[in-house]
Amino acid sequence: MEMGNHSEATEFILSGLTDRPELQIPLLVVFLVIYGITLVGNGGMILLITTDPRLHTPMYFFLSNLSFCDLCFSSIISPKMLLNFLAERKSISYTECTVQLSVSIVFGDVDILLLAVMAYDRYVAICNPLLYTVTMSRQLCKQLVALVYAVGLMDSMINTFFIFRLSFCSSNIINHFYCDTSPLLALSCSDTHINEIVMFVFTNCIIVGSLVTVLFSYVYIISTILQIRSSEGRRKTFSTCSFHLTTVTLYFGTLLFMYSHPTSTYSMDTDKVAPLFYTVVIPMLNPLTYSLRNTEVKDALRRARNKLLTNS
Repeated sequence: MEMGNHSEATEFILSGLTDRPELQIPLLVVFLVIYGITLVGNGGMILLITTDPRLHTPMYFFLSNLSFCDLCFSSIISPKMLLNFLAERKSISYTECTVQLSVSIVFGDVDILLLAVMAYDRYVAICNPLLYTVTMSRQLCKQLVALVYAVGLMDSMINTFFIFRLSFCSSNIINHFYCDTSPLLALSCSDTHINEIVMFVFTNCIIVGSLVTVLFSYVYIISTILQIRSSEGRRKTFSTCSFHLTTVTLYFGTLLFMYSHPTSTYSMDTDKVAPLFYTVVIPMLNPLTYSLRNTEVKDALRRARNKLLTNS
């Protein structure tokens, strides 16, 4: 890329996960399988929740939105990454990079915020069961999801604007497998101090705000569960939120590792693992977690299978 303002850039080069030729095909196979499971798992979860009337509850409404978000989040990252395993020149156009960055920020934020909304839903269901139907009305559920997407869009527009007003004048090689905020900041030859502040504040407000909501919700949930006299009752009550707690632990663990330090200490060679985990691996694991650890989803799958067998 020629020296000068970022407006002269027409493309970037993605370094990918590794530069070792002998690993390209094995990695292609592994991540193709992961992406295939992600598409089938999340698509199947959305279809199952949509078609089974017994799953038309607030918890599964949020779960279907989380599956849709995981599907989109993985699809904005994985196809390009898979193609680059076969490409000699791993290029991405300036426009593609902008779209990939902005869309990944939207669905990354929505994923995090939905986990907080689902924690609040479990809090109301367990701690105030008599008011659950009234509190978690269909209208409120739709408003919460709309708010989540609005926050994601706002964060995406602000961060994308601040990123692509920078100059990239020394190199166009992005040391990553997709266009992410931190490697783009590391690539820029402009003063990125304002960008780092904006990214740190917005990202940590969303992550910390969601995490605090989750923690407070589960403090009350666990307190309520411990007051149940029957051990069987405690087990059944806790099982209704165990799949969500598993997802929360996986997701927030990787995010806090990734974003808890400023960009100035960023090392892409060691920090590719965390974004790979929450952009590619977790979207695959989520529907497996729901289906293996949730009795209602297992029953819905059984009913769907029996219906298919009957119709055939």
